[in-house]
Amino acid sequence: MGDVSADCVTLDVLREARETVRGSPLGVVQTPLVPWSQTSLPPPPVPCSVHIKLENMQKTGSFKIRGVANQFARRPKGGHFVTMSAGNYGKAFAYASKHYGSKGKVVMPETAPLSRSTLIQSFGVEVERVPTSCLMDVVNHCVQNDHMTFLHSYDDLDLIAGHASLGLEVLEAVPEPDVVVVCCGGGGLLAGVAAAIRLSGFSRTRIYGVEPEGACTMYQSFLEERPVGMETKSIASGLAPPSAGTLPYQLCRRHVDQIVLVSDEEIKTAVSALYRSGLVVEPSGAAAFAAIIAGDKIPEMAGKSVVCILSGGNMGKDELANFPD
Repeated sequence: MGDVSADCVTLDVLREARETVRGSPLGVVQTPLVPWSQTSLPPPPVPCSVHIKLENMQKTGSFKIRGVANQFARRPKGGHFVTMSAGNYGKAFAYASKHYGSKGKVVMPETAPLSRSTLIQSFGVEVERVPTSCLMDVVNHCVQNDHMTFLHSYDDLDLIAGHASLGLEVLEAVPEPDVVVVCCGGGGLLAGVAAAIRLSGFSRTRIYGVEPEGACTMYQSFLEERPVGMETKSIASGLAPPSAGTLPYQLCRRHVDQIVLVSDEEIKTAVSALYRSGLVVEPSGAAAFAAIIAGDKIPEMAGKSVVCILSGGNMGKDELANFPD
């Protein structure tokens, strides 16, 4: 990350990134924000007005294309890039690599579904599957020995600024939300959305990040007051990187009220409830929704205006079979 700090993330930087994302040749979508009351979902356990942001309907199936669009727009065309990803960033990275004519390689944790590797390879990008603890070692080898440029999947200013476009879209549709609930893995999306809300002047909006209990790197980072790594294990593989990002940690400490945890069982329940209502949302994308339907995870929701981000819907038939009807 070099000398980049949270102070580099200004409203001007976020607005400029938003225009880049809007005009990207990758075709980033301004996804729907729908009132919960206009879906067939059972009412939330706490009576409140919830809007659901459907990033599962985004190009490449998740919010990741927003950050990727801004990253690639600010890198030389035709470069040779390497990244690490459990799937969604890798898919967006591969899609962008094909569009821009770049060579690319995705280093994936062995725990990621095989269907993700196949999909990424279909865009003409190389995939190497390794144990989670070895991800950075393999990336560093590619940078040093193969002279590739590393694009980080969550700890990168351009990426976070691109993700912030989601937060700015939310504010256009729900001008002053009381509560915003966002999933958190490495923290790139949470950092971007939180920065967009705070820097737009909404100091009273409460912002919650949601992590799996088995992959609570940001939660632990808040406790230890520094970005930490840990052995992670969760059904939500996209929320289980080996560590919290340094820049995301700084931004989350500054702008996020609290990190809350959900169990894998709660995530499974959320995925099934969404699926029954016609929404295909992967485990990583359903974490914020899981926290809301748990009823007691997000404090003081009663009567409030709440925004819930469904961050991705990349789930193959092989994965869907693991969830109760």
